[in-house]
Amino acid sequence: MNDADWHIHHGVFLEVAGLGVLITGPSGIGKGNLALQLIDRGARLIADDAPEFQRRGEGLTGRCPPLLRDYLEVRPLGVLDIRAMYGDEALGEEATLGLVIELQAQAQAPERLNPEHSTRELLGLELPFIGLSGNNLALLVEAAARRQVLYYNGHDFTRTFIERQGRQLQNPSE
Repeated sequence: MNDADWHIHHGVFLEVAGLGVLITGPSGIGKGNLALQLIDRGARLIADDAPEFQRRGEGLTGRCPPLLRDYLEVRPLGVLDIRAMYGDEALGEEATLGLVIELQAQAQAPERLNPEHSTRELLGLELPFIGLSGNNLALLVEAAARRQVLYYNGHDFTRTFIERQGRQLQNPSE
């Protein structure tokens, strides 16, 4: 595949808990600040601002354009050299996109105990999606990435809880 097969999508692309996570949202909402918090917690920066994605089979691989490699813009600090500040281990070459997080001024509250996951389409693929706002976003993104990794490995916490609850309602003495 050649460079024409790569498509730019605005956001910050990181590897969080082994999962490729694209953080999107309007300009100035705090994507860079959140990315810096995640890097400080052990995430790896793939690309800021203009990650490139390529469809490979049933997945999307993301990378950083050479011009932007190693750099992250964080308001009000400006452009930071993540390699110089955090070392080589804070950067990744590419990752498979597994979760899209959209930072929102006020996220819509999803229905509680809804076993269906929200998705967003990117390059013809439906990808898991979460809209977030508020505080402790780095912790929430980490938890969402870990949950998604487990989901991909067959662990659906919500469905399991609903099934357990249903069994308890059918047999209250157990």
